[in-house]
Amino acid sequence: MATNFCRLNFFLCLLIALLACGNSHAASGDNSGLPTVVIDAGHGGHDRGGIPGQRIAEKDMNLDVAQRLRNVLAANGYRVVMTRDSDVFVPLPTRVAIANSYRNAIFVCVHFNSTQRRGAAGIETYFYSRDSLPLASAVHYYVAGGAPSSNRGVRRRGYYVLRKTNVPAVLVECGFLTNPTEASYAQTASYRQKLADEIAAGVRGRNSVSSARSTTRVATSEAIPMQPYMDQTKVTSSKQGKSKRSHKKSARKKKSSSKRSGSEARSGSTNREG
Repeated sequence: MATNFCRLNFFLCLLIALLACGNSHAASGDNSGLPTVVIDAGHGGHDRGGIPGQRIAEKDMNLDVAQRLRNVLAANGYRVVMTRDSDVFVPLPTRVAIANSYRNAIFVCVHFNSTQRRGAAGIETYFYSRDSLPLASAVHYYVAGGAPSSNRGVRRRGYYVLRKTNVPAVLVECGFLTNPTEASYAQTASYRQKLADEIAAGVRGRNSVSSARSTTRVATSEAIPMQPYMDQTKVTSSKQGKSKRSHKKSARKKKSSSKRSGSEARSGSTNREG
């Protein structure tokens, strides 16, 4: 009798375990096509972000939006990895290494903007590699379309975390903390949640970006238009080239001037000695 009871108990436990495994496989199967989302909250620790004397610490706003974004994406079945989940400093190479350690992944870097000009305002989204443009378009389409701020557009730029990642990567600037109006928005939990919701919508809609280009937000059931972008990598290279050429010219002038001065000094010295 006892033996039969033990056998029955064993088979019941085995059945429960098999059912649990089946449910686990079903859940993971539903999410198998979703990428891992690596969320990077900019700055942290001793690096407050922003400009000197800025009242609001950018690092805190970045982390709050990033954590809210994690919660939204996790609720939608995404596997989420945070480069930082507290107020710590993480070097840029470490952030990139975390993103590159996942094969099927995307990288979303959360920042707020700042400048000495208090009137500057708006949403910007950056990317570098061409395969990151659909993600940048979708994220910017939703964030700029949902925020009560001006649309400063999508920009291609060689920021380290964008240039060094091997997966689609974007950096979204969620407004200017040096602008009184946008700073007041950023300090409300409801607005930071709104930003997280819109970024998440962009992540979910990245595969719905069409080749048609438009900055106008349309119904969410329609294809997301590819956003036009400003390629600032070329501008930067041009400026760097001019700067290098100017530096070389300046160096040649200084060298030539130094030679003349030395010659004049030697000549003067000879005359005095004579």
